[in-house]
Amino acid sequence: MKKIGKRILKIILIPIIVFIVGNIGMYIYCLITPKIEINESQSFYLYDQNEQLVFQTNDDWIPLDKISKNLIDATISTEDKYFYKHIGFDYLRIVKAMATNIVNGDKSEGASTITQQYARNLFLNFDKTWKRKIDEAILAFELEVHYTKDEILEGYLNTINYGGVYGIENASQYYFGKSASDLSLAEASMLAGIPQSPSNYSPVKNYNLARERQKLVLTMMKNNKVITEEEYNTAISTELKIIGKAKDNSLTSINYYKDAVMNELESLKQIPSSLIETGGLRIYTTLDISAQEDLENAVHSYINDETKIETAAIMMDPNTGGIMALIGGNNYSKSQYNRAINSKRQVGSTMKPLLYYTALENGFTASSSFTSEKTTFTFAGDKTYSPKNYNDTYANGPISMAAAISYSDNIYAVKTHLFLGENMLVDTAKRIGITSNLTAIPSLALGTEEISLLEMVTGYSSFANLGYKVEPHFIKKIEDNKGNILYENKEEKELVLNSSLTYILNEMLTYTYNQNFIDYNYPTLISLLPDITHKYAIKSGTTDTDLWIMGYTNNVVLGIWNGYDDNSKISSTDYSYHKNIWIDTMENYFKDHEAKWFDIPDNIVGVLVNPITGVTATENEQKKEMFFYLKGTEPTLQTVSKDLDSVFKEEQEKKE
Repeated sequence: MKKIGKRILKIILIPIIVFIVGNIGMYIYCLITPKIEINESQSFYLYDQNEQLVFQTNDDWIPLDKISKNLIDATISTEDKYFYKHIGFDYLRIVKAMATNIVNGDKSEGASTITQQYARNLFLNFDKTWKRKIDEAILAFELEVHYTKDEILEGYLNTINYGGVYGIENASQYYFGKSASDLSLAEASMLAGIPQSPSNYSPVKNYNLARERQKLVLTMMKNNKVITEEEYNTAISTELKIIGKAKDNSLTSINYYKDAVMNELESLKQIPSSLIETGGLRIYTTLDISAQEDLENAVHSYINDETKIETAAIMMDPNTGGIMALIGGNNYSKSQYNRAINSKRQVGSTMKPLLYYTALENGFTASSSFTSEKTTFTFAGDKTYSPKNYNDTYANGPISMAAAISYSDNIYAVKTHLFLGENMLVDTAKRIGITSNLTAIPSLALGTEEISLLEMVTGYSSFANLGYKVEPHFIKKIEDNKGNILYENKEEKELVLNSSLTYILNEMLTYTYNQNFIDYNYPTLISLLPDITHKYAIKSGTTDTDLWIMGYTNNVVLGIWNGYDDNSKISSTDYSYHKNIWIDTMENYFKDHEAKWFDIPDNIVGVLVNPITGVTATENEQKKEMFFYLKGTEPTLQTVSKDLDSVFKEEQEKKE
């Protein structure tokens, strides 16, 4: 029995000794390592293109003794009631969480202390991996060794995520319009409940869910004897007025831009991760604050909190690839998901300009005609494809490429696509910077493949700058806190398209709102004509679930998307948002900036033609429009319109 007893004692003592020695070793290691500067950590300074400071991650840091005791008590009761007693880890909670996770077979149950959460917020991601947990433990130990409990708590409260609003002072001002020093128990308990799940417990996004969480926080405070029964009842019965607005009426959408900048920062190989972790970086961006303001104002003019449809928007300088403005959603406090750079959707007819540039490159002109009529395309294996025009409207006769663009004719597009060969469009898309995998199928011409807004804006930039591929970017330059340049974007570009053909395409994209094309059909963007005071190249696109509009001048490209995150079908009331947002943004922006159009290349000529057929106009013809051509390809009065339909049929028969 004695031997068994000794063995049991060893089994118990060895882990305890290892635990004690491990903690002592960790303490010594942390003691001799350099002190982490937590006030500088993740303190980033973002400047716009004019080098004006527009965002600072910890600009509203508030000392702990200025924060309401109600908020401090609520946070500790909710997140870590033994905060002032442990050394960075609540070992009892860890054991309980491990047991729960073993039973459930996952890692959903957490036991992170405030110190651990702060370490993670400062330096780590939120992946539930063992490596991240080990790194978190080491950093938490370092914080406990080098800082007092009050300093750690102060840092935590000034950096935690309160529903897309970071730091308690920012959150207090945003939700209640007051300083964190003045928070009542009811207000403090509401805010203290948010960090566990910021996207769910934000009272702006889901007030009822936030109230349920608030009751839980107050219950914990009561159980921990931090508040009395009477205080609990008073707080529960207090009706809170949620403001949901920044104290200085600043641009809330700039948070989406900031997130995109930080995403790019993390991808730069020139910036070591250690520098990103320690912070203090000055990041000079391509942000045009006036463009961001115009874009946000336009979105909010048409879409409010009751509007469920979402928005993404990007404005780019096509000559550099610099992103001037960006919106990733309607309301950052409700959803931090950045649809502008992360979401891929069907692009609809905004794919057609890529197709028609490809056609121009392969011998088509603005006058090249196909018959627009109900058509069923037949392929090998008796497969068929029957696209339709919007409202089932057809010319039932030949129309020019320019007219096909104006009306967004689907039959003309598919005929062109099949005539050229489906791979041609895929190749053009790749050339101009679209990186999504595209399938060479008949419907690709109608935008059935999914592409991100950032890719589409980048692609359209090649049209706007007359043929150059640019690299989209948010960061121009990065300096450390001493002014040393760590990174500088060279803004290189590569000529990938024919500049003269690109000019012809740009002119044709002005026909989408040209009243000379009002005939058997209407130009797709004719409704914008009363608001247009500058010359723009524009193309819209519509699917059952997505609304797009892409347009540009020589110095600005703007793309807008509207749709539902769950891919719900677009309703009739949604159809004008994207167009109105686009034109309002561009028109307001160009009140203070020059809208540049393109100079006519020397090898381009203009000819007056019938806009529908593309045939040279006679002197007495009432309806005329200037079409542009490479010299030598322009039509004359003697020119007979080439019957592409007969050629198309011959080519299809050969393929079959």
